[in-house]
Amino acid sequence: MNHLKLNNGVEIPQLGFGLWQVPDEETDPAVLRAIKEGYRLIDSATVYGNEAGVGRALKKTEVPREELIITTKVWNSDHGYDETLAAFDKSLELLGTDYVDLYLIHWPTPKHDQFVETYKALEKLYKDGRVRAIGVCNFDIEHLQRLLDECEILPVVNQVERHPYFQQEEMMDFCKKHDIILQAWSPLMTGGAVLEDPLLEELANKYGKTPAQIALRWQVDSGAIVIPKSVTPTRIKENFDIFDFELSEEDMEKIKGIDRNHRKGPAPKEMNVR
Repeated sequence: MNHLKLNNGVEIPQLGFGLWQVPDEETDPAVLRAIKEGYRLIDSATVYGNEAGVGRALKKTEVPREELIITTKVWNSDHGYDETLAAFDKSLELLGTDYVDLYLIHWPTPKHDQFVETYKALEKLYKDGRVRAIGVCNFDIEHLQRLLDECEILPVVNQVERHPYFQQEEMMDFCKKHDIILQAWSPLMTGGAVLEDPLLEELANKYGKTPAQIALRWQVDSGAIVIPKSVTPTRIKENFDIFDFELSEEDMEKIKGIDRNHRKGPAPKEMNVR
């Protein structure tokens, strides 16, 4: 397993286990399976409704808590300083742990313009030692710039949609410039359409891997953290099996050439649901 060092010194695996759309009752067996395969980064969120399932898995696993990186996120309806602190307390209770490793703002919801004060609540949680690192999800460059201008603590990550058809090169460059690591959600593209791309199929044959493993390894080799989701045991295992090869620079360039700037999920500017 490859690790990256966040800008505050915390080490984090480059591959994590995503829990978007995983029902709570399926969460603990899926997380336990993932931990058994070797995953140590678990990515949940308030809006996923499965923090309690993560908590049950934490109670059942034999892996020490300090070896796991548990992520959760504050939802749009909880934006605001006091509201965020209250939401965090609720998440902590559901997770059944006394700290969170990575706490993120799920969306900036710019129409409501509360993400700066929400982030300041994250800063308090970090200063109080209740979270080991803080960051954001789905922030555009302009939203990140406001945090850089108006807040004290640099986000450690920006978790955004990223896959070979939506490569976010400008965002990658901005994040690298400011020592923020990009985390990729939907790395296989919702619906998996990218996995039928002829180039990924060609590279899969070349490296003796699957198109999904090629897409995930591309994320790792480009310096991102990647969090694929699956509850299927064979897929959980397959997604983890990407650390015994590297893509050549030539093949990385070839994948760069299939970028379509095709966003599948909501644009941050337009996502204002509360």
